[in-house]
Amino acid sequence: MKIFFWISFFTIIYSYGGYVFISLIILKLKPKRWVVSDKAYNFPTISLIIAAYNEESIIEEKIKNSKALRYDPSKLEIIFVTDGSTDSSPDIVSRYPEIRLLHENKRSGKSAAVNRAVSLANHEILVFCDANTDLNPDALLLIANHYEDPNVGGVSGEKKIKIAPNSAASGGEGIYWKYESFLKRMDSKLYSIVGAAGELFSVRKSLYEFIEPDTILDDFIISLRINLKGYSIVYEPGAFAEETSSASIKEEKKRKVRIAAGAFQSMGRLGELWKVWKNPRLSFLFISHKVLRWTLCPVFILTLFLSNLVIILDEGLALSSIYLYIFFLQSIFYLLATIGWLQSNRPKANKIFYIPYYFVFMNLSVFQGFLLFIRGKQSAVWDRSKRA
Repeated sequence: MKIFFWISFFTIIYSYGGYVFISLIILKLKPKRWVVSDKAYNFPTISLIIAAYNEESIIEEKIKNSKALRYDPSKLEIIFVTDGSTDSSPDIVSRYPEIRLLHENKRSGKSAAVNRAVSLANHEILVFCDANTDLNPDALLLIANHYEDPNVGGVSGEKKIKIAPNSAASGGEGIYWKYESFLKRMDSKLYSIVGAAGELFSVRKSLYEFIEPDTILDDFIISLRINLKGYSIVYEPGAFAEETSSASIKEEKKRKVRIAAGAFQSMGRLGELWKVWKNPRLSFLFISHKVLRWTLCPVFILTLFLSNLVIILDEGLALSSIYLYIFFLQSIFYLLATIGWLQSNRPKANKIFYIPYYFVFMNLSVFQGFLLFIRGKQSAVWDRSKRA
């Protein structure tokens, strides 16, 4: 039981941030050298691609936001792909002659739509973002600036959540993405982020590899396959996509379960990343930041609590025992999570319960996503979560 306990304990601690300390030590020993060119930078041409399915309620605002971006108009094309939409989304886009509209009546999923848009894009840099996000005005300039470095294959922006007051879904998601943003900064400094956020990311068109139409996490697969070609994906927090949180915990659960199912699909399709000897830095980040959190940590969270309980019951430990202290902390944590669950669908929720509840909620979603994956029930064509 003690072996189970300590393996579970250290794996969870390591995956949720411990590996960052190893990264910091490596960075201290081998600081990254930036080479600044003394020549005027000729900013590249950009194709901004937005996949939109039945987004008539927000698509006009997205068009206005896209047109307001600061970038040389002669070097920018904006493409909306509305394949399968049955509402007025294509008609709204068609009112703007400066916007390229791609539309087919057949709905084949986002991955197929993105592939089609890329095949028709004219420019050297591809920038992808979601229809329900607002980009800051300088986002494209900040992203494009990184391509002066020939070793950069892609750039990921930051995802920001507009936090709704007294919402467990909004508060939990917002806190989680602040934590993720910190980890992305560390990963990028060490070598590369592992998996771009689909809300805003960019790649060189020459490196884009067409993805399988049934791909669930298109952004993750696209960016990591570019990593496997020897290029880094850098993180640019100054370029951000802002969106509202999920409308409710039920809607957020739908999104998390889908991501978890896509994670297992992605691990199978990125087999080269398991060859640590070929891609040591990338594999280290992939396994530490993603794989452990998707596979072992949800199981070890359970075994940590159960093994801790068995040790206490079997050995009748003194009050000074470290096992008793850790069990007490776990019990308090799960008590707060339970209260958070009871409050999750109420109009008012106390922020102190957001973190423990969202943590448990995320890990339970992994189990459900895994079941969907092995049963083949998660389609690439999916109903998006309603946003607040």
